[in-house]
Amino acid sequence: MGQETSTQRFSKRTLRQVSLDSVRALTGAFYCPDRSTVESFHCIDFQPETETSFGRQLWYFDAIATNEHNRELVVYGFLEYSEEFGSMEIVQDGVFESIAQRARFETVYHTATLKPTWRHPSHRWLFIGMTLVGSIWLASLLLNKLLAS
Repeated sequence: MGQETSTQRFSKRTLRQVSLDSVRALTGAFYCPDRSTVESFHCIDFQPETETSFGRQLWYFDAIATNEHNRELVVYGFLEYSEEFGSMEIVQDGVFESIAQRARFETVYHTATLKPTWRHPSHRWLFIGMTLVGSIWLASLLLNKLLAS
């Protein structure tokens, strides 16, 4: 597990925190922390803290993890940190079973926002429900107005 990312070097404290958080991410994904080992980790996105914005870091790790059926699997994870006033706070973590899944996460990470779509069935049902409730409400108000006069 090297300390170097391109030309950026990280302190032992940072590397220790990344190592511990990698094991915690494996535990959160229901892998046994005692029988799982983090093989490597590296920082793939480093934005230092400035006067006007907080910094952030994205780390990848590869591990051999043991699941609840005592099978060893190669898993691929990530850790996202926010650097605020010199302190690294974990924002989110995740563990994937394939590199392709982790690569998909990276595309979402770099685009930062997902555009909503009306193609999802729940969005259509929500729209239909809101339209129906709104129509019934307006009809009742209109009916009360007509009966009152």
